[in-house]
Amino acid sequence: MNFTINILSALLIFAASFNANAIKTLESTEKTAILKFETEIIDYGTIKQNSDGKRIVEFTNEGDAPLIITNVRPSCGCTVANYTKDPIAPGKSGQIEVGYDTRRIGAFNKSVTVTSNAEGGNKTLRIKGVVVAE
Repeated sequence: MNFTINILSALLIFAASFNANAIKTLESTEKTAILKFETEIIDYGTIKQNSDGKRIVEFTNEGDAPLIITNVRPSCGCTVANYTKDPIAPGKSGQIEVGYDTRRIGAFNKSVTVTSNAEGGNKTLRIKGVVVAE
């Protein structure tokens, strides 16, 4: 009886080990998108009131699966964003256009959250600068 329990235990350990190795192999062959921005801080510097508040930030998919951006959400109503809606193939680039309301005088430091299928989850871009009176 002891011998049978030992054999069954050994078979269970072997089966569990084999299953864990199979899962690791499957995980390592999954393809992923990798979102790489040319910069994650968009610095407007000092700009005049009512000047052009649009800036473009470029990004590249450095992964081996298509990159799909599902949302780009500014932290407040003073900022708007437009982005590439089509999937970005591996090695290809896209852009996000950010617009800040330059009618508002003073310093600003805002965030823009980019949601995608990229490795690592959401990315946050920062926009900052100072708007001075005309």
